[in-house]
Amino acid sequence: MRRYLTIGAIVAATVLCGSMVAFAQPAPPPVEDCTPAAPPTGSPAEPSTVSPTMPPAAPGATSLPAVPLAATPAPPSPAVDPTSAAGLPAPTPSATPVPATPDPCAPAGGRSAGYETSAAAIHRWGMPNRVDEFDGTSLSQAWEVYDGPGHAGNGRRTPDAVSVENGILTITGDSHGNTAGMAWNPGQKYGRWEGRVRAPASDPSYNALLLLWPDAEDFPVGGEIDFMEMMDHTRQETHVFLHYGASNSQVSGSVTIDATRWHNWAVEWTPTHVAAFVDGNEWWRTTDTSILPPGPMHLCIQLDWFPSGGSVQESTMHVDWVKQYSLSPQELTEDATADIGNAVREGGADPATIQRRVTDGLPGGGTGGLVPHAVPAPRG
Repeated sequence: MRRYLTIGAIVAATVLCGSMVAFAQPAPPPVEDCTPAAPPTGSPAEPSTVSPTMPPAAPGATSLPAVPLAATPAPPSPAVDPTSAAGLPAPTPSATPVPATPDPCAPAGGRSAGYETSAAAIHRWGMPNRVDEFDGTSLSQAWEVYDGPGHAGNGRRTPDAVSVENGILTITGDSHGNTAGMAWNPGQKYGRWEGRVRAPASDPSYNALLLLWPDAEDFPVGGEIDFMEMMDHTRQETHVFLHYGASNSQVSGSVTIDATRWHNWAVEWTPTHVAAFVDGNEWWRTTDTSILPPGPMHLCIQLDWFPSGGSVQESTMHVDWVKQYSLSPQELTEDATADIGNAVREGGADPATIQRRVTDGLPGGGTGGLVPHAVPAPRG
């Protein structure tokens, strides 16, 4: 049964919101508008209609109906039941105004392919603090490429399975389980990450992933967010998994989309929620703050091998670009102000917990911001 705020909780929430606004002042300068001004070059921006497949509701987890892109007619999204676990309204399409000035977020070589359908462009995430367009013929030194046993000790992760050519990163898994994974070090506490990925239909034993992994290398306690895990070898269904706790508990969701074509996959992690996006459409969210990662995380790209016997066909995944965005003190405060009432109402966290999470994410507070990367351990 849905709980309602008591007078005391309302007062507490009001006081907390006021205190958070106070410690976040003065607000930082507004981020530059990164709304696209011209069509992209490179890989085509392919229209898509996102069809979420809702798993049984987990505490604090909600899969939201997708927002069809303006260029792709689709039936109206079903409304979210106001008495559901999170009580969140369905997202609504937003127009993408065109600025009169050149795009401040475009890389030196021109606009990123597919940028106009990225979550960053549609939701105005501003300037990224890190970008890799995979130009040239090798990886930058920011990437740590795994070299050792594969997932669960199966096969091998080797730098030989990674190639960069014509602005595209390719990971290849062969018939013997030789494949690759790579980590973008160092990480940050809270923020947004987005990558443009295409994965051809593959052998059933190969999963393509974009994920966040704890900098402290303390999985499962440090958590894991697989915001794009392609388990379906036809690449028509993609999953999200949020791992948490010492027992490696999980909440998850799935979305139906043709991932053999280019799409922009993104995750947003704040003190009060984790949300997953594809082509700017939010398709999954959890507001259960008790299961969110406790410390800084970094982006990983992996093609993992799950052998099931029999012959294995060579499989690949391609990445056009990846970007990382930080959250400003103002965004952290505004996010908590918007979500605190729902969190208290649904029992996900009390005001003191949210205030602590926000404070930890502010510059100079807790372990927020960029941190040195620990000695790596094999990823899950």
